[in-house]
Amino acid sequence: MKKLAPIVALSLMVAAFSSCKKDYTCSCKSGTGTPFTYQFNKVKKKDAKAACDTWNNTYQISGGSCSL
Repeated sequence: MKKLAPIVALSLMVAAFSSCKKDYTCSCKSGTGTPFTYQFNKVKKKDAKAACDTWNNTYQISGGSCSL
């Protein structure tokens, strides 16, 4: 049991300090219905969502939309 405690503690520390960075795809359609995708590599979900929301605002001007 004493040998297991440091391993568990180290595993928890690694999990706590590692960020969850993944690849995300923002799928968009222009006002004419033409599909576009934007790939965000190794970013946090909130950062990918913020960037995709920015593209959404751009495409909404012409009647399109984007979503993560």
